[in-house]
Amino acid sequence: MPPAADPDVVPDVAAARMPAPLSGYALAALGAIFFSSKGIIIKFAYAEGVDAETLLALRMGLSVPIYVAIGLLSVWREGRPAALDGRMVAASLAIGLLGYWFASYADFLGLVYISAPFERLILFTYPLFTVLLGAAFFRQPFRLKALGAFAVAYCGLALVFSKDMRAAGLEATSAGTMLVLASAVAFALYQLLAKGRIAAIGPKLFTCLAMSAAAFGALLQFALTRDVGSLGQLSERVWMLAILLAIVGTVLPSFLLSAALHRISAQANAAIGTVSPIATLVLAALFLGERVTAVDFVGAALVLAGVGWFTVSEQRRVSPRAAPATARS
Repeated sequence: MPPAADPDVVPDVAAARMPAPLSGYALAALGAIFFSSKGIIIKFAYAEGVDAETLLALRMGLSVPIYVAIGLLSVWREGRPAALDGRMVAASLAIGLLGYWFASYADFLGLVYISAPFERLILFTYPLFTVLLGAAFFRQPFRLKALGAFAVAYCGLALVFSKDMRAAGLEATSAGTMLVLASAVAFALYQLLAKGRIAAIGPKLFTCLAMSAAAFGALLQFALTRDVGSLGQLSERVWMLAILLAIVGTVLPSFLLSAALHRISAQANAAIGTVSPIATLVLAALFLGERVTAVDFVGAALVLAGVGWFTVSEQRRVSPRAAPATARS
């Protein structure tokens, strides 16, 4: 998992009123492509014999110092937020464990069983879960168009599922699908829970707390389930892949999307984000040698149609002064 997603990716309030320069579109597309590389890098690492627990610990351990430094610098420059008390810290840490550690771990485990393009398509449906969970538990309005978007998107997922099932078997494909769906649901819940905290203490400080909690969870899990000394036995290639995962698949795209959101609107960013699943298909074919068929492209098109239409239409409905959005890694 991803990293995942990054609440540091926050739209400028004035972004919707600013002209949309070409650089903003380029940054958004590059960020989406870099995020899509995560599954490819993880597959390469698995081929080297590393497991999900070790890889997640490496990803968190290598990337979290950067986010923590940004959070501390934010506090030093802007001062301690008035809303930052013990309860706020505890809530932010707990939300970070859910959205960054659990969601990433479920995603990493899912990639053991299913292809990287299928994983990316499943994760791409998280905005629909945000709507369902928001209506069920947070008294948010439920819009019937969400059901139509779900139907279209999951017809596409069913097509790709059938292809993966023929290649890997029903049991493995089902296990991987359920794990990545759990990751998508966890991230959707994270978004709902994080919104108020981000508004209260700011995205940079919240990210610092959330990432610190996730890193602690990943490193503690590794220490309890693996021999810490095994890190010294990892090959140079595994370390290089872990660094790529932390920087290219996590930190760098989050900053690229943040920069893009200062130049283009959230609606435009959401539309460009649909590049990600297609980029994963292309990268998997180029670097993993996966056979891409018409089923993959039709399935991806249906998922993009359902989620893309719903996301863009929802963001058009939301005021530019709405709570900050976050990006899924």
